[in-house]
Amino acid sequence: MHCRDAKKWLITGREHLSPSEMATLQEHLRQCPHCQATEQRLHRLQAVLPPSVPRVYPSVSTEKIMQAVLQQSRITQQLEELRTQQQLRTARLRTVATLLAAIGFFTLGSLPLLILAIAIIQTDLVVKALSLLSSVIDILFVIGQYSQIGLTLLTRNNWLLSAVAFSVVVMMGMWLRLMRPPQEA
Repeated sequence: MHCRDAKKWLITGREHLSPSEMATLQEHLRQCPHCQATEQRLHRLQAVLPPSVPRVYPSVSTEKIMQAVLQQSRITQQLEELRTQQQLRTARLRTVATLLAAIGFFTLGSLPLLILAIAIIQTDLVVKALSLLSSVIDILFVIGQYSQIGLTLLTRNNWLLSAVAFSVVVMMGMWLRLMRPPQEA
């Protein structure tokens, strides 16, 4: 017999051993001083510890079990009802969303035809709209020319471009520094 088997049998208790296993354990204990010491430590430990009292569980009646089963079935039924209601709402929402999308596409698709019909029927109204539009286009053209001149100045002078890039990098660094999560002390 090995010492690990003897220690395992000692820990589990002698009442669980068969007569042949008990005899083998007794023979090993007579020959092995280490296992004898283990047995003595176990006896001292059992003497110090109070005897274990079996735990008494309150009895559960069949009626309580049946009430719990009924409550569980009611909850399951309510969850199923909620699931079916949610599916019905989702189906209604899909039909409404499809209808709204169709109306939106029809409206957007018919706008060019409406503008063409107005251009054919009300030519004087189209002329007035184009004259207003031409002044807006002129303003946008002037703004484009000024922005082109400014960009040309920026790109010609590399020092100025480098300063702008450096300031953007510094501002981004400051922003990242401010946006980081607070650190714990």
